[in-house]
Amino acid sequence: MSASPITRWPDPAIRPARGEDAQAIAAIYAWHVANGTATFDTAAPDAAAWEGKLADFAARGFPFLVAEREGAVIAYAYAARFRDRAAYAHTCEDSIYVSHQARRRGVGSALLPALIAAARASGFEQMLAVIGGGEPASVALHGKCGFVHAGRMRNVGRKFGRLLDTVYMQCDLRENAK
Repeated sequence: MSASPITRWPDPAIRPARGEDAQAIAAIYAWHVANGTATFDTAAPDAAAWEGKLADFAARGFPFLVAEREGAVIAYAYAARFRDRAAYAHTCEDSIYVSHQARRRGVGSALLPALIAAARASGFEQMLAVIGGGEPASVALHGKCGFVHAGRMRNVGRKFGRLLDTVYMQCDLRENAK
């Protein structure tokens, strides 16, 4: 018997993250740290660290969103300055993680455009995706949302005994961008 095909879920509810989301965010990220190469972290931060990050993002006006389904956080995404140098003030880097139970269900396709809009509203003009491991699903999602390839760094990470690339993609957030 073959496995049933994965079906797209209805679009999740997307909203700004709150402090009480820290535990769910920590759990989503911890799974990716332990099982994937999208992040090069090898130790996952705890919920208290995520609470601090949420508070910092709120204070700095950086967008941090969650996607919910039936009241449970199933994904999150945020954008922060790419670098702290003043010349990068209008350039952000995105991060998006979907719970392993919700992957390949269209959640990222709903969440990333919302993050792009929130980043634009926050004054960012360029968004960079720094895709650890060159993860094909992340590359495809970003491409679907208007990102273009900006480069590849080969063999810059090592995780699970493998050398990994990092793929850079870029999206021009300015309203008049082509």
